[in-house]
Amino acid sequence: MFRCIALALIATFLFATSVGTSLLGTGYAAERPNILWITSEDNGPQLGCYGDTYAETPNIDALAAKSLRYRRCWSNAPVCAPARTTIISGMYATSLGGQHMRSGVTLPNDVRLYPEVLREAGYYCTNNSKKDYNFANEDGGWNESSGKAHWRNRPNKQTAFFAIFNIGTSHESKIRTRPHTLKHDPAKVRLPAYHPDTPEVRHDWAQYYDKMTQMDGEVGRILQQLDKDGLADSTIIFYYGDHGSGMPRSKRWPFNSGLHVPLLLHVPEKFKDLAPEDYAEGGETTRLVSFVDLGPTAISLAGVKPPANMQGIPFAGDYNGPPKKYLFGFRGRMDERIDMVRSCTDGRYVYMRHFYPDRPYLKHVEYMFQTPTTRVWKEMFDAGKLNEAQAKFWKTKPVEELFDLESDPSEVVNLAGRREHASRVETMRTAVQDWMVQTLDLGLLPEAEMHRAAEGAPPRSYANRHKDEFARLASVAFDAMDVDNGLSVKELAKLSKDGRPGIRYWAVRGLAIRPSDNGIRDASLLRSHSSGLPSISIAASDGLLTSDRESARREGVDRLVELANVENAGHFAAIEALNVLDMNAELDHGAKQAINDLPRQVNKPPARVGKYVGKLIDHALKP
Repeated sequence: MFRCIALALIATFLFATSVGTSLLGTGYAAERPNILWITSEDNGPQLGCYGDTYAETPNIDALAAKSLRYRRCWSNAPVCAPARTTIISGMYATSLGGQHMRSGVTLPNDVRLYPEVLREAGYYCTNNSKKDYNFANEDGGWNESSGKAHWRNRPNKQTAFFAIFNIGTSHESKIRTRPHTLKHDPAKVRLPAYHPDTPEVRHDWAQYYDKMTQMDGEVGRILQQLDKDGLADSTIIFYYGDHGSGMPRSKRWPFNSGLHVPLLLHVPEKFKDLAPEDYAEGGETTRLVSFVDLGPTAISLAGVKPPANMQGIPFAGDYNGPPKKYLFGFRGRMDERIDMVRSCTDGRYVYMRHFYPDRPYLKHVEYMFQTPTTRVWKEMFDAGKLNEAQAKFWKTKPVEELFDLESDPSEVVNLAGRREHASRVETMRTAVQDWMVQTLDLGLLPEAEMHRAAEGAPPRSYANRHKDEFARLASVAFDAMDVDNGLSVKELAKLSKDGRPGIRYWAVRGLAIRPSDNGIRDASLLRSHSSGLPSISIAASDGLLTSDRESARREGVDRLVELANVENAGHFAAIEALNVLDMNAELDHGAKQAINDLPRQVNKPPARVGKYVGKLIDHALKP
């Protein structure tokens, strides 16, 4: 009997071992690493370990001295929610329709989030405590997500853990909190070329650095807890910022200034076999990594193969992948303001493609205008007191830009039109377009049209069903918005009758930004402005606002007011229409009265966007 029991135990052990090896990959061992992520909000690499002599960050600098420092890590999105959506899914938020700030999209059943994968592998997963995902359901798959979540709460102290601590001390809102007694000398601030040199701007930057020092102390306390618990030798540590600084033209903008974040990776001695090949304590790597890679890397460190839905490439662990040639960034709707930008970098050069070149870089986002720098910067622009580099960002945009980070770290000198850079521009333009097609970038549909077309299903599911259309959709979007080198008015007019709504939309948008000729252009816009598809009607009406004919301009305003009614058109269409009315329309008394009478909400608005219609109405009515 004892022999039978022994054989059964051996068989059970061998079965469990085989299952564990299958689940966890060839790198599975009896002891797996704990994984600790420490992330701080709204800060770029303004740290001593990144060579910033104005910064005072001793705890992070000490961590860097025993870690690998990544020279170029991008957050993919320059604002919290889309960036965090990218991290937790291991997918570009653009592939889920979640690139718009404060959107709430549903996910297909086959999309796995990295905490779910790690929990299935036996990890205890905690988030302390910010989620801020652009999902209708923000659960995220954690064992615990709260202000009390901690590795110390795991029921079995032998269980491997994955823990995140989110530090909000450096957030944009803290930069402008007054009163504040400055510790950093504002006279010593090194201002970027795009910011005016005023006391308000210097105070905001100095206060930002004060908050960075305060944040650094919180990082130190978390690391002290790890040491106290005797876990430092068994825990792989990541430190990163969640996007660029909260100062205007960093946060919300996919320049390097909005996407470049610090990333430190510390691997203790017993797990050095999981470290990247170029790992060295206190070393620096030029490998390009971004937020889409973080989730797959954590899974790889746990010995598990990342699920098929994930687009990121692990940069450590059993499934360490090949280095990337480019990193990609994106900008969608930012709170109440609509925009679409895509960017990429090879580590030195940054290419940027604008899909709303007719609208200024910086628009009135109510939350952003609470920062003194934003207000004084705009006031000086209105008064004509800015130089060319400073004034640029309150004006309309070129269709594409190229910046050299070595000679122009502030990214104010556009090299895209220079002959010596023509080949590089073409190569990076193609890289961006190919990436958009390969990842099924749902930004190629305006937000209202995306939700209309998905018919309540996850936008990603819609993209997968129509993946064959994305190459043509991207091609038309690129060519329609390039007034100088793209499609002609006749070609756009023909495409404005296409049976595919996305193609029609970009054709109409292209017509809208071309000069009025009272002929083919205006006739096509008049036909399209009465479309039953709101986004196409809004784009056409936008174009009519620049018509030489007063009657056409009036028709454009009337249709926009009609589509700004949230009760009839829905929130996303109303936001689109109000953006045009507020920025581009000349509103007479009657139009202002009609806008004032519009409803500002419905009883059950879509997740997280309920206040934006009212904000746009209020701003449109300001004198």
